[in-house]
Amino acid sequence: MSSLGFYVTKNTYYGDHGLALKIEGLEKGFNDKASARNIVVHGSEYVGNDYLRYNRINGRSYGCPAIPAEQTSKVINTIKNGSCLFIYSPTKKYLSQSKILNE
Repeated sequence: MSSLGFYVTKNTYYGDHGLALKIEGLEKGFNDKASARNIVVHGSEYVGNDYLRYNRINGRSYGCPAIPAEQTSKVINTIKNGSCLFIYSPTKKYLSQSKILNE
C-alpha cells in the first residue's frame, strides 16, 4: 500500500517499530505527501521469509515501506541520508503520469 515513485531518504529515529527512516516523496500527485503523513521505512514482523512460512502473503502497513525486522538496521543504515528509493508497480496511471519517468 506504499505510494509509488521516487523518494530521497532522510534521517533515522526510533519510533513505535524501533529504528525507522524518514523519506521524502519527490513525485507530485503520487508520493509528495509522504512526509506530512509520517510515511517512513521501518522493520516489521509481518514481512519476510519467516512470516511467509505461515502466511500466504506479507502483511500490510498503512503506507509505510516495511522491511523484515531482522534486516532493519543493515538496510536503513545503508540507505539513510540521501539515497534514492524507488517503489514500483506497473500501474498504467503511474507509468503514464510520472513526470520523472516520462521526462
